[in-house]
Amino acid sequence: MGPHPAVAAIRLAVRRVLNDVLNEALAQPAAHDGPPTAHEAPPTPLVLVACSGGADSMALASALAFEARKLPVRAGGITIDHGLQDGSDIRAAEVVSRLSAMDLGPVESVAVTVGREGGPEAAARDARYAALDAAAERHGAAAVLLGHTRDDQAETVLLGLARGSGIRSLSGMAAVSGAAGRYRRPFLQLDRQTARKACLVQQLTVWDDPHNTDPSYTRSRLRHEGLPALEKSLGKGVVEALARTAQLSRDDADALDYWAADADRSVRDEAGRLECAKLYALPPAVRRRVLRRNAIAAGSPAGSLFARHIEEMDRLITGWRGQGGINLPGRVEALRQGGRLVIRQG
Repeated sequence: MGPHPAVAAIRLAVRRVLNDVLNEALAQPAAHDGPPTAHEAPPTPLVLVACSGGADSMALASALAFEARKLPVRAGGITIDHGLQDGSDIRAAEVVSRLSAMDLGPVESVAVTVGREGGPEAAARDARYAALDAAAERHGAAAVLLGHTRDDQAETVLLGLARGSGIRSLSGMAAVSGAAGRYRRPFLQLDRQTARKACLVQQLTVWDDPHNTDPSYTRSRLRHEGLPALEKSLGKGVVEALARTAQLSRDDADALDYWAADADRSVRDEAGRLECAKLYALPPAVRRRVLRRNAIAAGSPAGSLFARHIEEMDRLITGWRGQGGINLPGRVEALRQGGRLVIRQG
């Protein structure tokens, strides 16, 4: 008799990602010059799971441990102690113990300090990813698995829609993201209930973060009030439809980004400065992407650069009335000088 359908589904999702990681490792050039020797061992990449102790990430850790035994892959785990709740260090130690009991290794807990910039949710996310990046570098990990589900994707799309942030925001989370494709999200096609059911049938202890039900957090309100209200009004299938919207939006956004990267080279003068007349001739969606690319290149943090900033920059091109420069996040300034758009640190 095979595993429970929920367990089979999460294992299959993880197996596919591990096969991708292995294929990428095999495609990497050898550490030495020349062709591989006959006795050269195949690469054994390290894959880490980011585990909070919740149902999604515990199901992911269990599947990674199971699948890694059958493949030339080393599997470890990282848990992040945000220090936002009493006893968070104790809970992190418990997660480390559970991951170690799955025969994952290396396994460690990393404590972070959460700032305030961008609000509590964004600050915690920034601290978490910085710690995961550092852990991946420290251990030489080829990939870090994240337990985001189709439900998380639907929530991300709705949040992007509410902010009016454009098609890239509507594209939600990518299955592969980060430097050199470090972050992998195997569960984006699986719902949250599947992960929870997999934990139940495997008798995995899970921790339910009280922040996930705290109405002071935007995502929590969306999860427990917003999405249920939409499903009540529109019927079942809202989550699946939003996830499809994410994928379609991502395809469109990727195409526009590619176009913008090519256009960026065509709108410059001999000195490499952006020419306003050439920018004006671009389709608005492409022009705004060119502006965003250049603002980020000048030092404006991508996460703090919102649609309103790009619109103000765009008016220097399309609604020029002699207005002064635009202040952007990261102490970056955009101004029009002699028919050129100058974007620089102030």
